[in-house]
Amino acid sequence: MPYYEFACTACGSFDRFHRMAEVPDTVACPGCTGAARRRMTAGALLHTGSTATRLLDATAGTADRPAVVSAPPGGGRVRTTRNPLHAKLPRP
Repeated sequence: MPYYEFACTACGSFDRFHRMAEVPDTVACPGCTGAARRRMTAGALLHTGSTATRLLDATAGTADRPAVVSAPPGGGRVRTTRNPLHAKLPRP
C-alpha cells in the first residue's frame, strides 16, 4: 500500500498510507486537526520491512561504509604446478 504526502498550512507536511483507489484530497492534520491537502509527490511502493527494501538499504550502505575484511579472500594458498607447458599459458 503506497503512502501519500499531505501538507497542513499550520503544521507542515506528513505522510499517510491509503489505498490507491481511496485516496482523499484532504485529511485531518494529526497536529491541529485542520484540513491538510494532498501534495503531488513521487509514490513510494516499497514496504519498509520487505526483503527488497533491506537489500536496497544494504547495497546503498556499502557506498560509504565498505565491508571490513580480516584477510584476503582465498585463504592465501596459491596453487602451483610443475608442468613446464603451463608456464606458456596466459596469466590473469
